Order: sequence, then C-alpha cells, then structure tokens
Amino acid sequence: MQAVIGESKKAFMTGNEIVTWAALAAGAEIMFGYPITPQNEIMHYWTRLAPKYGREFLQTEDEISAGFTVCGAVQAGRKAFTATAGPGNVLMQEPFGMAEAMRLPLVAVIQQRGGPSSGTVVYSQQEVTLTTFGGNGEGHRIVYSTATHQEIFDYVIKGFNSAWKYRFPTFIMGDGYQAKMREPLTIYEPRERGIEMVAPYPLVGKPGHIGENRDPAHLCNIYSLEEELYEVVMRHAADYERIIPEIIEYEEKECDDADIIVVSHGVVSRAADDAVKALRAQGIKAGYFRPITLRPFPQQQLRDAIAKSGAKKMLVAESAYGQLYRLIRQEIYGETIPIEGLFMPGVGIVDYDIITKVKGII
Repeated sequence: MQAVIGESKKAFMTGNEIVTWAALAAGAEIMFGYPITPQNEIMHYWTRLAPKYGREFLQTEDEISAGFTVCGAVQAGRKAFTATAGPGNVLMQEPFGMAEAMRLPLVAVIQQRGGPSSGTVVYSQQEVTLTTFGGNGEGHRIVYSTATHQEIFDYVIKGFNSAWKYRFPTFIMGDGYQAKMREPLTIYEPRERGIEMVAPYPLVGKPGHIGENRDPAHLCNIYSLEEELYEVVMRHAADYERIIPEIIEYEEKECDDADIIVVSHGVVSRAADDAVKALRAQGIKAGYFRPITLRPFPQQQLRDAIAKSGAKKMLVAESAYGQLYRLIRQEIYGETIPIEGLFMPGVGIVDYDIITKVKGII
C-alpha cells in the first residue's frame, strides 16, 4: 500500500482530522459510518482523502448497520473501521458484542459526548462504562483513552495492530474537545518509527478443506447449549487474561512519596498533570496516575503506586459522575485508601478545579 505521509512532518490539526490521517497511515481500507456529532468530520475528511489513496467509504442507514458492516468487512480480510459518539455508541453495542463473540478485529473511534440520551454534543467523559463494558457479554475488549492529539495519531495506529494481532474489538476513546480543537503534533509513516503493521487476512472463504489441511474458523455468534457457550466464554477469557501484560499502558508521576494520588484519564489528565506540578511547587506532595488502557485496566500498577507512596488519599477527577471512580473501585477492590471524587459531568476540568479540591481534602 502506497505511503500516505512520506517524511515525518509537523501538523496543526483537529483531532478528527488526525484520526483520518492515522487510519490512512495504518493502512485502513474502508470506513463505514453514520453521522453524529462530534465525530462527523472523521467521515468528512475520510471521504475527501480516501479516494486519493484507493480507499473506500460507505455511509450506512444507521449506526447499527455501520457496526455490522465493519464486522462483515473484517471477516472478508479488509482493514475496516468506524467512528461514533453518544447515542451512536449505544446503538453500536450490538455489533460490538458480536465482534467480541466472534473475536473480530473491529476498530472503532469513540469521540465522547454528554448524556443521557442526546445530551450535549460538545464534550464529556460519560462513555467510559459503555465503551469498556458495553454489549451483552463480558467486556473482552481493548480500550485506549487518549489525552493529546499526538496520542490520537499514535493510538489509532496502535489500535489497528492490537485488533488484528489479538483479535479483540479495539476502541480509541477521545472526546468532543479532542475532536474539535486544533493542536500541533508530528505525523509519520509507521515504518519510519519501526512499527510493523499487522496485515489483515480473511477469516472466511479460506482455501483448503476443513479437517484435511486446515481447522474450522469457528466464527459463531449463537450457541444452543449452555455448555458450549460456557466453553467459548472461558476460552476467550483465558486468551484475554494471557495478553493483559502486553496491552496495559499507564502514566505515573511523583507517586514515590505522595500523600494524595490524583487519578484521571483522557483530556482531564492534562489538567491533573498541571495541578500536581503546581501542588508540588506549593509543598503539597501530590502524585499523578493515569490509566491509558481503561480496558484492560492497570490495576496492579495502581496498587503498586498506592503501596510505595503510602498515600493517605486518592482523588479521581473526571468529567462524568463517577464512571472512572466506579471502574477504579472495582479494579482495586480490597485497597483501604479513601477515595474522593471530583465529578463534573459534561464540563471541562482545569488545573484550578483539581488544586482547589486537593486542598479541600487535605
């Protein structure tokens, strides 16, 4: 496939533009989508750029169809993806669940918006629970939460590789701020950075004969016997548990001697980073912990940060009403550290908000 970017170069783009360039650089062949704010420009830019590089696009009749057409395309060996937000993310949970059941390398970009229902079309972090544990299965998915435009580019590329390498549906989760604002970054060809893109391959229509020179694909989404479903789910769970150490990513700063650890994700972690630096300058021993993978969650790494610091408090800052907070409590169950929350659903959090909350706590 022809090079898209050529030599690495500085760019000043919106997050949605970056998704498009990253998907092109990753070798994505086709996008299926349906309009919804704030991800619309991903579709717009893709339809503008894709024909120049021999790529394709189909606007489906709704989000459910967009998700299922990605499921079909990847079975045929096409590197396909979709993007959505809010109510569209809700509707796509059915095909996302199918991708979990059939172990399909589906890639989806989620630009979060506020809820419930239509909510605000601008910004939120209120799709954490939906994206990490949506569907009607066990939530065997890979979910990256980006904080910067550079990370959007990096993790869209990584997301395609994770999906095709591990065969679990993979999500890159941004938000309305990241989708719409402009920020400088470096765009590049993956091979320039030593990144080998995992090649797509057909999951159906393979040559040969089952039982003679190849095994069956077992691409099944319906099970008539409880025991059969049990075996499949347990096998998927075992596969997922095995790859967790390879997938987990996190960022940690100033936790060695912290009295309070500030935990955040996505764009809010930028404010948390600034807040921790300011608090340290004022003599307050604050630490910073950011899960980059929300699924699987870096639970042991957070437990280790708590243990080595001896921190007396934890503050979870998020633009949602406790979705990250509940995820953390579930993942580090048994830890006795008191956890406070700074919950501002649908509202941007700045460093002042976190500094003020920390001072109020300690």
